[in-house]
Amino acid sequence: MHLQRLDGQPTTFGEYAGKVLLIVNTASACGLTPQYEGLEALHREYAPKGLVVLGFPSNQFGEQEPGSAEQIASFCSAHFSVSFPLFSKTDVNGPQAHPLYIWLKQNAPGEGGSADISWNFGKFLVSRDGKVLARYTPRTLPQELRGDIEKALA
Repeated sequence: MHLQRLDGQPTTFGEYAGKVLLIVNTASACGLTPQYEGLEALHREYAPKGLVVLGFPSNQFGEQEPGSAEQIASFCSAHFSVSFPLFSKTDVNGPQAHPLYIWLKQNAPGEGGSADISWNFGKFLVSRDGKVLARYTPRTLPQELRGDIEKALA
């Protein structure tokens, strides 16, 4: 599956083979934006054991990610010292949804069985062998995922 980094460079999921992934749709102007801090903490703590946090900015919820790629990168770096990979703005719902999000939603329905992502900072945990282990609501704080992350890394 093809991806485009925030800096415009193409990549594929092959780059993350054998890693546990925490995939998050993000936004810079959301009440949940401070979750970047917790996501960065998880990335720094668990990266040596094989976790990679992947951030996918999306402007689909309240237009809370209106900036350019450069503005998003600058904001994330200046305010939260984000070092985990960020990708180009991504639709997570609707007819233009990225194939990644179509696959994630098919493999982990949300609350009440709804497939759609409900808001910014929806999270998916994916195993080293590419299975969706869990889906978390936007309000689930990153630190609440530690137990599941540790199990996935074991």
